[in-house]
Amino acid sequence: MEHDAALAALRQNLEAQDTEVAHEVYHPDAVLEFPQSGERFDGVANFKHWRAMYPAKVDLRISRFRGQGDIWVAEVTASYDGGPANFGVSVLEFRGDKVARETIYYGEPFQAPDWRARWRAAPPR
Repeated sequence: MEHDAALAALRQNLEAQDTEVAHEVYHPDAVLEFPQSGERFDGVANFKHWRAMYPAKVDLRISRFRGQGDIWVAEVTASYDGGPANFGVSVLEFRGDKVARETIYYGEPFQAPDWRARWRAAPPR
């Protein structure tokens, strides 16, 4: 899988208004995992329906996308109902041109501790 094709598949999933179109990027037997909650959904039919009923408006933005071959990682920020941004990582495993497995991690931002300040690089601009 080439970078542009993998990124286009991820963007189709994130930006589609129609859940049918958004989920065309997955194989029918795809697996979706959330390690932090311990959830695993086998088969796209088992996760596309709850995503269509999700109780919050989610704004996802891709900040970095990298990988090669069949494994790609998207670093994202996610805001729920206009709230503060949380950070996330989506690990996408492709089989051919479709996603076979997606593993999603999310976390709240935290203040960097002062004791590490002398080793820190300047923040990116």
